[in-house]
Amino acid sequence: MSAETPAAAPGQFTRRRLQFRAWRGARPFWAGLFVMLGGFLILYFPYAHLQLGHLTMTMGTPGGSSSLIIGGLLFVLGIILWFQQHIRVFGGVAAILLALVSIPLSNIGGFIVGFLCSLTGGAMAVAWAPGAPAQPQPPAGPDQDGSPAAAPLPEQRVYGLDKPNDLSGTNPANGANGRHSAG
Repeated sequence: MSAETPAAAPGQFTRRRLQFRAWRGARPFWAGLFVMLGGFLILYFPYAHLQLGHLTMTMGTPGGSSSLIIGGLLFVLGIILWFQQHIRVFGGVAAILLALVSIPLSNIGGFIVGFLCSLTGGAMAVAWAPGAPAQPQPPAGPDQDGSPAAAPLPEQRVYGLDKPNDLSGTNPANGANGRHSAG
């Protein structure tokens, strides 16, 4: 390979990976994943058959029907968090409430692990906020004297008015002029 060799076009795998990365970044992906994992664990344990040698242990409990309902609802909430991200707060609060209800109703919330996963995912869903679109940055080249140029700060404005909002107290227009009056 030499310096003149053109860079290869990205393959299908790289393109799909970047598309998935962009899709995942636009929604509360990890919150939905944790909620679905917690729902699966709460749903799984009452219906599990454990093998110990030739002995089969069944975890059939009276909490089986409530585990089925709670685990199914948590799984559906996780999918909703992925595809309907505008109702993330409702989904997060509902996941937290279902996780709390799973403690007394379904094997201590999937033996605490399902409860913790659902609770963490619900909290992440409530806390998630969509990112702001990227703003174009001005080029940061050197000034005329050779010193590096500082990027200009965005101007703050008072809502409803067209004048700048100077919060420093040093602007003569607002009467403070840098001095604070004692009364």
